[in-house]
Amino acid sequence: MLEYLNQVQSRLPAGATATLGPDATGVGWICEYALVDRSGRHDLGQLRAIQDWFLKFELKSVPNVAEVASLGGMVRQYQVVLDPDRLRAYGISHENVLVAIRRSNQEAGGAVVELAEAEYMVRARGYLASLEDFRQHSLNVTATGVVVRLGDIARIQVGPEMRRGIAELDGQGEVAAGVIVMRTGKNALATIEAVKAKLEQLKASLPAGVEVVPTYDRSQLIERAVGNLKRQLVEEFVVVAVVCLVFLCSTCARLWWP
Repeated sequence: MLEYLNQVQSRLPAGATATLGPDATGVGWICEYALVDRSGRHDLGQLRAIQDWFLKFELKSVPNVAEVASLGGMVRQYQVVLDPDRLRAYGISHENVLVAIRRSNQEAGGAVVELAEAEYMVRARGYLASLEDFRQHSLNVTATGVVVRLGDIARIQVGPEMRRGIAELDGQGEVAAGVIVMRTGKNALATIEAVKAKLEQLKASLPAGVEVVPTYDRSQLIERAVGNLKRQLVEEFVVVAVVCLVFLCSTCARLWWP
């Protein structure tokens, strides 16, 4: 499948990418948890960042875990709010701003430098990492030699991405949550136990005030189902044994007392 996707990638429209989804089924949802900060030190954006950039990667390393999906919270992003009047005054179009930001936030490869019988590859890393980097990014030079920066025509801020849903816990308010999806055909109970052990290990690395609250766990359903099956099997064994005993006793009675 990966080979076919690589062949098709060149024929897709610009900006479109094709990737393989998780190796899971519709019933692979085995457990869910929520990130809660009752102390009020962290907002929804920070809780979602902890989920996306810490817990998600750590939990995906657990054996038989196919995907860790994130729910709720606020996805933080850098937002560039353009001022139409300033754009018109400097003669800069919306497309010019998009191209400039896109070109300034990427890596560029160079040649190979040979030193002491070893080759070193030159690579330039130009990523925008702070609000000040965005503000100081140059867009154009006027006829008088004045450099127009992004901060001159726009307001740069950190804000939440547009949301299409929320995650809420027991009527106490919004939270950030994660869903554990198991690989196809694996042992759900063993995977849940491994996830619980990993979460217990990661609790020490969470910021002060942040705690992980389990909200869904299929292990209880599995244990009740197995317990019910055991009870039913024992009852069936007893019934069959009693029937066989009665049949044997009846047969023996006929043989001895015709």
